[in-house]
Amino acid sequence: MERNELLHYCIDKLKRAGAEKVECSVSFSEKKELNIDSGEMTLLRTTFNTSLGISVIKDQKKGSTSINKTDKGSIDQAVEQVIELAKASQPDEAFDIAEKQPTKSFSKGDETADLDSMYNRMEEFLGYVNSTYPTVNLEQAVLDFTYSRSYFQNSNGVNFDINKGMYGFYPGFLSKDGKDTSSMNGTFFSALNLDKPLHKYCSIDTLLKQSTEQIRTQQVQNKFVGDVVVTPDCVSDFLGFITTDISDGKMITGNSLFKDKLNEQITHPGLTLHSHPVSEEICDGYFVTDDGYIAENNTIIDKGVLKTHLLSLYGSRKLGKSRAVNDGDAYLVDPGSMSRDSIISGIDKGVLLARFSGGSPANNGDFSGVAKNSYYIEDGEIKYPISETMVSGNIREMFENMGEVSKDRVDFGYCIFPWISFKGLTVS
Repeated sequence: MERNELLHYCIDKLKRAGAEKVECSVSFSEKKELNIDSGEMTLLRTTFNTSLGISVIKDQKKGSTSINKTDKGSIDQAVEQVIELAKASQPDEAFDIAEKQPTKSFSKGDETADLDSMYNRMEEFLGYVNSTYPTVNLEQAVLDFTYSRSYFQNSNGVNFDINKGMYGFYPGFLSKDGKDTSSMNGTFFSALNLDKPLHKYCSIDTLLKQSTEQIRTQQVQNKFVGDVVVTPDCVSDFLGFITTDISDGKMITGNSLFKDKLNEQITHPGLTLHSHPVSEEICDGYFVTDDGYIAENNTIIDKGVLKTHLLSLYGSRKLGKSRAVNDGDAYLVDPGSMSRDSIISGIDKGVLLARFSGGSPANNGDFSGVAKNSYYIEDGEIKYPISETMVSGNIREMFENMGEVSKDRVDFGYCIFPWISFKGLTVS
């Protein structure tokens, strides 16, 4: 079936089965993937994926399902299943679907991969790593191009289609010298094209260099309270504590630290955080929210002041608060006035935190985790890579005691982050 016929058939079938409100989405994607395993080019493959998502509301009860087939028999079976799921669920007055909006088409990126460019860039990357960082072992590197066609309709007349083509690259690596080995590290970026060598995107070259330095590490000698400079690769871990706290889950349960802090200061004034899914600055954003609205850019924190919660249609109705104009993500932090090196030079004692392994904070904001691929700082200088080092603090106090935001930023394609320093964290 053509996509219009498919979605029309699906919605009509659901309404005939008794659904009062319906939303359906279908996505067709094709991925070209080129792999390096254990330092060698090993695989070029093409994969296809189809996904049909169905959600219904009946008697204020909701049922949802997803299948990977689009023939009538499979759709009929999914319709029966989702109606039964709705009947068995608990009623909730907050369930709803997006109201009618103008029909719109969105498009970004190319429809086909430049396979020659993909191969040449991977070969170039492999040669660069082998010649520049001979101790680095490329355990895996994946360069792919995904083109997707997605369609969203609901029974209120919402009708969107989105075409998107995007390159993505993930290198995973460690370094070895004799019996000594560094910790595993890696990163990821998205891009609309491959117009420069892969090691020049985001922080790849920096991480490769650091990997060679981290073959031999030292323990921090004594527990101390000091400054932590969080790198762009790690900043999302800490910003994620805040964005999770202001999203549906914690807001609805009442466990959010910031549930009553709208238009109040929640961080140091030096932090401004945006979610810009349709900005020209963010190449890998999105056009439509998960609940069926045209996405808009917004500012989450403006000079330390919380400007919005990240509530979906359901969360906003459940709490009687405003729905966010997007789903979050596509984050961008405004630059500060100091360079990264200047921030580090002003630290008496601290850590350059490049990777963080820790769980979610407690309800009061307390957290702890292990610093990986990180460095000890003393008297304004990076002294040595560290091992077996714990960083702990309180997320609310951490952002209130924020130090500096760097003017240097790293563009990952799906977000743009600076280095940020925080005061008064415990290192042990």
